[in-house]
This record gives sequence, structure tokens and C-alpha cells, in this order.
Amino acid sequence: MDWDARLYDQSHDFVAAYGEKLLGLLPDGLGFVVDVGCGTGALTEALTARAARVVGIDASPDMIVQARMRLPRVEFLVMDACDMPWNGCVDALFSNAALHWIEDQERLTSVMARALRPGGLLVCEFGAQGNIGRIRAAFGAAFQAVLAGEGIGPAHLNSERFYFPSAQEYAALLSRHGFSVRLAEEYDRPTPLKGGEEGLARWMAQFFAQDLDCVAPEAQEKVFAAVADALRASMWNNGGWIADYRRLRVVAVKH
Repeated sequence: MDWDARLYDQSHDFVAAYGEKLLGLLPDGLGFVVDVGCGTGALTEALTARAARVVGIDASPDMIVQARMRLPRVEFLVMDACDMPWNGCVDALFSNAALHWIEDQERLTSVMARALRPGGLLVCEFGAQGNIGRIRAAFGAAFQAVLAGEGIGPAHLNSERFYFPSAQEYAALLSRHGFSVRLAEEYDRPTPLKGGEEGLARWMAQFFAQDLDCVAPEAQEKVFAAVADALRASMWNNGGWIADYRRLRVVAVKH
């Protein structure tokens, strides 16, 4: 999908802020670390203090442009994570809030296992089973209703294709590909959205962009209004929206 990197940094910087705790699961003194789905590089700089070499990869060219501006001395590559070229030379793969975007998880996990050296670490966090469940349900219902009102048939939503596994499911996937799982835990993380009343609409405009781009701006506004109406009683608190995030945090070692 296309990303507005500046909007991401301005309105969704909580993604990186929450990921800072994940950095503590990495040891110091690493040789080569890859930041998988590095976005605008907000966490990549901290990785450079832990490793001799850090490479950030992201499938979004706009994100990589911003990352290079932020950290001109760090190597950043526009790259699908499933196309990582390294073979048994990476000491650690680090990923925050990125892996759930990738549909082919078997291929991704195979590539990650190939890239890591024996004893190498995978440290990642992304959406767990049930993540943004209420938002997705409300969005799906509102979007299909707007399509029906426009005389358009039901659509298969990209927002339904996120990979949000349980800890047990993801641990089994990693084990099949030669990882020993040290940590796999799910937890609820209610997440305030920036922007007051507009916060939820801005969030949907960014993260559900692939679906919304298929309809006119006027129809998008109808979707935003319907979702806000459906969720206000449960997710509006003290002048802001609280998103129903659930996260999966993982540490695994390559055999």
C-alpha cells in the first residue's frame, strides 16, 4: 500500500513510541541487525547503538525517503521483507508493528530463518488475535453499507487480510521453520489516537487506505461518520478515541 510518511510521523508516532520497550529485548554488541518494516526509521537509530551494522528495510518508498532524511548515515532499502537476500549472516531481525501486513507468512518465516545465522535472534511485535477487532467490524459494516447505497456490490476488504495470530499459532509457525521460541505473549494495549474528534478518521485514512481509495471522498466521509457513531459509546473517552489494540510480542532463536 502507499503510505503518507509525514502524516504517519505526525499522527501515528505512537507506533514507534510503544516499540521502544521492544528494543530492550535485544542484547548489546550485535554485529548485523535488520530492522524489518522500519517505516520512517524512528526506532532504527536506537538499533545503531546495539549493533555494528544496521540495515532498515521497508516496502514503502515514501517511508524510506523519510528514514534516509532522518538518518543519512544508515543504510535503508526499499524492499519487501519476503525478498530479503541475506543468507545466514544476520545476528538479529527486529520488527515493530510490521509483520501483520504480510500475507504470505510461510514464505516470510522461511526467509527470516534463512537470513539469520545459527543462534540469531528474531525480536518482533505486531498485531495479535483480536487486534482492532471492534474497529474492523465497524469499518466493514459501514463500508459495505456505503457501497450498497452507491449501488455497488459487496467488496472483499483488504482490511480483513491482516495477519493477527494467537501466540500459540505463531509459535507453531516459527517452530516449523527452525526457531526455538523463548517468548510469545499476547496482551491488550488500549491505544489513544491523536487528533481529538478527527483521530479515528485519520487512523482509518492511513491504515485502511487500500479500501478507502476505491470510493469517492464523499463516500469516505460517510464511512468515517458511521464508524464513529458505532464506536463512540465504547471507544470515546475524555475527548479522544481509544483504539482496541492487542499485541503479540515474540523472541525466538534460530537453530
